[in-house]
Amino acid sequence: MRMRGRVQLIGAGISAALLAPLALWANRSGSAGRRPRPVPTDLVDRDPEATPAARRVYAMLAGLENDARRGQATRTVIGQHVELHNERYNPEYGDYRGTKEPGYYYRKARDITGRLPGFVEVDLGPGYDEQGWAVGETRSYSRSSWPSCRPHWGYAEDAVDLAVGVWAGLPRAEDGSYHPSGSREDCSSGTRVNLPHNGGGPAGIVGFSFHQPYPGSPVKGYEQTLSHNSPGASDSGWFTRVVTQGTDEHKDLLHDLGFLADHLQYLAERGVPVLLRPYHEMNMAGVRDGFWWSGQDPAAYRKLWRITYDYLVGSRGLHNLIFVWAPNSWDGRFGQEPWDYYPGERYVDIVGVDDYSDTPSRPFRGERWTEVWYRGLERYGKPRIMAETFHVPLNSAQNETLSATPWVLWTVWGQSLTYENVSAPSGKNTLADVKRTYDSPQVITGGSDEMSGFDWPSLNKI
Repeated sequence: MRMRGRVQLIGAGISAALLAPLALWANRSGSAGRRPRPVPTDLVDRDPEATPAARRVYAMLAGLENDARRGQATRTVIGQHVELHNERYNPEYGDYRGTKEPGYYYRKARDITGRLPGFVEVDLGPGYDEQGWAVGETRSYSRSSWPSCRPHWGYAEDAVDLAVGVWAGLPRAEDGSYHPSGSREDCSSGTRVNLPHNGGGPAGIVGFSFHQPYPGSPVKGYEQTLSHNSPGASDSGWFTRVVTQGTDEHKDLLHDLGFLADHLQYLAERGVPVLLRPYHEMNMAGVRDGFWWSGQDPAAYRKLWRITYDYLVGSRGLHNLIFVWAPNSWDGRFGQEPWDYYPGERYVDIVGVDDYSDTPSRPFRGERWTEVWYRGLERYGKPRIMAETFHVPLNSAQNETLSATPWVLWTVWGQSLTYENVSAPSGKNTLADVKRTYDSPQVITGGSDEMSGFDWPSLNKI
């Protein structure tokens, strides 16, 4: 997830029609109508060495949160998660059969609406069912422990290059492997790979998730992220050994974190701040497809988070990171109450939720869509984000979502932007839903031409 204060909006601001719902929300918030306390606006409160760019991004998001807490008109950055490994290698993925260019669903929003997402999150994990961590090309993060030019690992290059390009502009030949046309040769497959052109200048902010296969897994793929496939499924002491210094399992954990850190360092060297969202959906107790870190003893989970934080920030000196903690929606079916899993004030910058338990047409308990999660996260005094969901916020069933629950950032998951998910009872977003969201004055989109009215170049400047 750095300069003090807000990044300025360009133009006259938001229409007065948006003020009334926010005033009503402010009156409902807190006990006896009191507004919730403001959130800190400077990342140095958590990391005294935070980079200027990371401070600016955090200050922008904190400013949006504080506007909402004061009952003022505010806006939401619209985001898109990109599953690069599936776009590159899975012909069954997405809204047509066949492999896609990396960043297909980043570009898809513009194809539909003429506007880019203001935020893109890419996933460095989980790998694509290959032996060991690897990369596609030899770069600064290609240590001897990460073999290069291996099949199905070119997407790791796409992840860092797309992140740099969204932050600083695409195409970018100086990133190391892309020609001025925005293409490169993939050494593992011999095919030409193209990144989406986004206007040539700063276009938005970026994040990383890390669907980490269980530490020590010989194969790196999604199946190895799941709890029932990890050693913990049959060994109740395994997770404790993962978070215990000196054990083989702990060494395996640090090895995996080294893979993550090497790629994050590549971004740090290029001035790119990153919203990092590790070990999400930790509260999925009793769900067979929970991750290996899900449903664990809360104290052990908190220890895992702090080990990760101390390694990335302390040992590796990565001060371009904004840490995002995101449980699953705590509806009792998809997730249990997550409060005991919170890592602590000094380890988290942003709080969010992965919401797959309700839909616009069927809100949880018949209440306002997403409101129970939004209110629940208020207690932490952090900017609040919708970290994952199948749905855009403004649609035919719910057109006041961002007035009632003004999340500072809202990220749509991968192919669900245009492809129906069988697990989503209400189906998919329509093209009209996507257009309604991206055209709304409540939403901040991306793009170097400032078509959204937000000053991305100012946010990006060194």
